[in-house]
Amino acid sequence: MRQFPPRRIVCLTEETVETLYLLGEQDRIVGVSGYAIRPPQVRREKPRVSAFVSADIPKILALEPDLVLAFSDLQAGIVADLVRAGVDVHVFNQRDVAGILAMIRTLGALVGAGGRAEDLAQGFERRLAAVTATPRPSPRPRIYFEEWDDPLISGIGWVSELVEIAGGEDVFPELRHRQGAKDRIVAADAVREAAPDVILASWCGKKVAPARIRARDGWSEIPAVRNDRIVEIKSPIILQPGPAALTDGLDAIATALWGTHAKRSIPSS
Repeated sequence: MRQFPPRRIVCLTEETVETLYLLGEQDRIVGVSGYAIRPPQVRREKPRVSAFVSADIPKILALEPDLVLAFSDLQAGIVADLVRAGVDVHVFNQRDVAGILAMIRTLGALVGAGGRAEDLAQGFERRLAAVTATPRPSPRPRIYFEEWDDPLISGIGWVSELVEIAGGEDVFPELRHRQGAKDRIVAADAVREAAPDVILASWCGKKVAPARIRARDGWSEIPAVRNDRIVEIKSPIILQPGPAALTDGLDAIATALWGTHAKRSIPSS
């Protein structure tokens, strides 16, 4: 028998886990992605059933979920296996800030917590508006965000928007509308010619090596390299399109651009 709201939920990505905890609906979660680390207690409270593009289907089925939450075409294979097994699946596909806020509201509706989800989303909206309205010096610093180093990948949608909200200017804003990583590959010479003032890097699960960035051919004269403004942002707070990006991720960007005083000026949600 189908349950509404669903009592047993498996989350195949991190952002839906964090959102359910923020909504006070964590008791519904019976399985999570191995990458789920927010809030910290999730690692000891919930069994891990998946990576990102792979999952333990028998383990998920053994949990008897009423609903599985997935993300994007990258999990289409997992979703197909679950659907064939008769499991209800909802696939989110948020790629920008508006999409993250819509995900929060939709997830709230799915678990019967629409009012709390609306309050949560509105809190984030107020926070984003306050950060956007914060007075900043001119001109805006030019920012290159690097999601991967070989090949160079940039322009992930919500990060590009958050750079602008924090007071920066993305050097490749046209890439934010391209969904696939392969469509956001940039040439090293294009970065050099863009002359970013700050390089933000988050290499999707591996530690950023600033020395390797500095050593790239022709990059020594890039202002960010010359002035030693290469900043790593940890993947869990920026590469997940959910609450983490709107809070700690945005804080990290603002701090990289404006210094430690920037975080003190950012209101809580």
